Amino acid sequence: MLNERRDDGFVLTDDPERVDHDLVHEWIAGTYWATGRPADVMRRATAGSEPVGIYREADGSQVAFARVVTDGVVFAYLCDVFVDPAWRGRGLGRWLVRALRDDLAARGLRRFLLVTRTAQGVYAPLGFTPVDGERWMECDLQATAGGLAR
Repeated sequence: MLNERRDDGFVLTDDPERVDHDLVHEWIAGTYWATGRPADVMRRATAGSEPVGIYREADGSQVAFARVVTDGVVFAYLCDVFVDPAWRGRGLGRWLVRALRDDLAARGLRRFLLVTRTAQGVYAPLGFTPVDGERWMECDLQATAGGLAR
């Protein structure tokens, strides 16, 4: 279980009770990857994954969020990583991802994946490398729901 403190007044924890769902929804629904995601969908996605947040010790307010979807044994997928713009530039995003990476490695997981269009520079120093694009496949379940091959 993650529960770390930094000397500069922030707490990183995986306590799902601390997640400010309204704030996280506001953040994530405004991103390029989840524009307009409904609040109930965000809440269900968070409940079905392992959320992690960073909070100010002074007032408990949330300043960052990420979640991991995992089988808990072999595979983990990092998604919805967000640092409040007012708190960017302090290394909080890297701290968050490094803590997740180290926790998952300690649990014995082998593969930790993510997709990003804009933040390769954040993830590369943490050991993330590009994946061969031909290995990625996607099925738009909403577009193909009625016409899947049998």
